[in-house]
Amino acid sequence: MTNNSEIMKRIMPLMYPLIILFGIYLLMNGHMTPGGGFQGGAVLTSYFIIQYLIQPDKEMYLSRIIILEKVLFLLIILLPCVYLFYGLVNNYDILKVYYMILMNGLIGIKVFCGMTIIFFRFVLFESR
Repeated sequence: MTNNSEIMKRIMPLMYPLIILFGIYLLMNGHMTPGGGFQGGAVLTSYFIIQYLIQPDKEMYLSRIIILEKVLFLLIILLPCVYLFYGLVNNYDILKVYYMILMNGLIGIKVFCGMTIIFFRFVLFESR
């Protein structure tokens, strides 16, 4: 991929903040509107895919992303257990909103990590 388009090289760095803002918007408003964790994570993954398409020789640290995904998986399992066992469901109505935002964020970041790993595994190992 040495013949990258000059248009892509110049326009996409201007698009990165918009992609990240839209992904975060989907994560933060997923509890009220359609969208949320999966959609926000998929949009955030597009940042790394575009980054790879523009600069394929840039170093990516997949080991850190894999560790982050494992930690997020544990948090996604443990947080609802703590939320239910401490009885926070019935006692505090305001915590439901914050709980949903937090869970959408955790799921979105996990989807982001998972889709990034899948993309780079296909690119780096399956394209040989």
